[in-house]
Amino acid sequence: MTTPTLSPPRKFTSKQMGDACEMLVAAELTLAGVPALKVPDNWPHYDVIAQPVAGPPQRVSVKSRTWKRGAAYLDYNSHDEFEWSCAVILEAGKRRLFLIPREVADSKARKDRSPRTAHLRYFRVDQVAGIFAEWENNFALDRRPAVAGEEPDDRG
Repeated sequence: MTTPTLSPPRKFTSKQMGDACEMLVAAELTLAGVPALKVPDNWPHYDVIAQPVAGPPQRVSVKSRTWKRGAAYLDYNSHDEFEWSCAVILEAGKRRLFLIPREVADSKARKDRSPRTAHLRYFRVDQVAGIFAEWENNFALDRRPAVAGEEPDDRG
């Protein structure tokens, strides 16, 4: 019989983690040529605003969680207004970012029938990488999914 190992205590609060992930997303977008910034705390509907070279500003809703198998979820409110959903998964010192067009996130999200929670859209944390593999590191905010073996910057 093996003894379960306990994870070391986190050195940050959930609020600090959320803020850091929002800043991380803004930084990655900016370094990819899409200037972005974190909006003030408690801003309604989205967390980061990005300005592609062509087209209107893009609103990004950032959701972050540490990786966990099983019943751990990333969720968002279907009434929120944004063009992109960014799932940030922190796992064993690794960061994985998935920038997903809103319509794709909506089409693949789980939904409840209960009127009390019908507005929520959600994904299991341990399934995000499988569901949204083609949107990982999509810092150019490309609406076309990546092809296996192709770098996001190769999509044009």
